[in-house]
Amino acid sequence: MANKVTDMSKIRKVIKFHCSGKSKLFISNYLSLSRNTVKKYISLFELLGLGFEAIDAKTDAELEVLFSQNTVESIDPKLQRLYDFFPQMERELKKVGVTVQLMWERYIAIHPDGFKSSQFRHHFKIWSKRVNPVMHMNHKAGDKMYVDYAGKTLSIIDKNTAEIKEVQFFVAILGASQHTYAEASMSQQKEDFVTSVENAIRFFEGVPAAIVPDNLKSAVIKVSRFEPTINETLADLAEHYETTILPARAYKPRDKSLAEGAVKILYRRIYVYLKQK
Repeated sequence: MANKVTDMSKIRKVIKFHCSGKSKLFISNYLSLSRNTVKKYISLFELLGLGFEAIDAKTDAELEVLFSQNTVESIDPKLQRLYDFFPQMERELKKVGVTVQLMWERYIAIHPDGFKSSQFRHHFKIWSKRVNPVMHMNHKAGDKMYVDYAGKTLSIIDKNTAEIKEVQFFVAILGASQHTYAEASMSQQKEDFVTSVENAIRFFEGVPAAIVPDNLKSAVIKVSRFEPTINETLADLAEHYETTILPARAYKPRDKSLAEGAVKILYRRIYVYLKQK
């Protein structure tokens, strides 16, 4: 393909040889690259205005963002500062309560002449797709309900005994509409879990074709890539409501990304306010 990006290790070598004084013809022959390709990456490198050490310190994903573009805009210093901010931003967004808006406020405090919020989000979306490419999933209405528990717990105080008890937060989200249900329960045991699933079904006023839980012990007795063993109580609930249980694959977070997104909303819109009470 004409626009196929060269392997990042070769780009590093092109820049290294160029900085050490090697000719474009030598680089082309040594790395088995066309002279036009060599010229292209050397030109982009020179426009970037960075030294070899700065280039070599970047990850392959960051290099691909820089060298997969053919326009001057992609290596404009203002845009480059934005791209340099994104790797740190991506790490911060994994923390509880951190939002894109919050990260933009931090960015604009460092770079007052930087991009406005809408452009900031636009470029981050483009950057994320290049660095973390994923297959788009189309959800059909009524097809799947994703369920999970929030990793962080909250506490309640028993008015009679003054005992502090931790509570779990259950979330359920419909794939197509992303309509969300959440409730607190005393545990993640199968009885509480099944009750929460049934409450979600009643809240949505309909039964999905499939329920997709994470591999919780209250949902899956034995994890298997091909034939997981479903908890008997949950299996009975599925049979009663004429639906099926499709556990998310182990170590495949994209399978339950909607549920994890709902958990993040729970942290931002509920946890923060309850902790202030």
